[in-house]
Amino acid sequence: MRFISQTSTDGVTERPFTLGEIPGVLWTPDEAEPRALILIGHGGGQHKQAPGVVARAIRLAAECGYAAAAIDAPAHGDRPKSAEHERIITEMRARMAGAGDPLPLLAELHTLLAAQTVPEWRTVLDALGDVGPVGYWGMSLGCALGIPLVAAEPRVRAAVLGLSGTSPASAEAAAGVAVPVRFLVQWDDERVPREDALALFDALASSEKTLHANPGKHGDVPAFEADSALRFFARHLC
Repeated sequence: MRFISQTSTDGVTERPFTLGEIPGVLWTPDEAEPRALILIGHGGGQHKQAPGVVARAIRLAAECGYAAAAIDAPAHGDRPKSAEHERIITEMRARMAGAGDPLPLLAELHTLLAAQTVPEWRTVLDALGDVGPVGYWGMSLGCALGIPLVAAEPRVRAAVLGLSGTSPASAEAAAGVAVPVRFLVQWDDERVPREDALALFDALASSEKTLHANPGKHGDVPAFEADSALRFFARHLC
């Protein structure tokens, strides 16, 4: 892991890094060793330093004393798009413009990205070493890629997920998730059919899982849900 730079603001140190071809960022509290590590998965079309990712990471470090890490998913941020990525994304956008149902292509894209992202996150965890118990926080694309990671990686002990729906691949991965989960659904989500989101929650094998449903569209998650997520991690990672 090669750290590119280091800045410190309001008690939080931010260090962009590269690990092979994986670009990422690590946030840590300035004054103490981290009590836990939260992996943050960004949304579709976003990247490791999207405003929402940075805001979550700073709160986790400043208020909870946690480390937080984010990486660019394949075909996002500083990562190049392969010909296969371009094909799926182009056809999916055409369908979203009225040429058909984009959901099967979205599921295909998520499966393609997850096959690369899961081993990459595990490589990052190996490189970071023991920084305490590990949690995962990901909405939308971050949820779609996070579920197979949480199912495959025993170091992840709790997860905040949501704004994503079920598909044959996601349902299969969800059946392998056994850690505590807090799952968010936007009741009027224009991107994820409500029945698909509820089916994904139902597919999670966790004995402790909680559904948080709020009115509003995909991007209208209430701010208080972030406060609730911090309390969730405090319960399960201490």
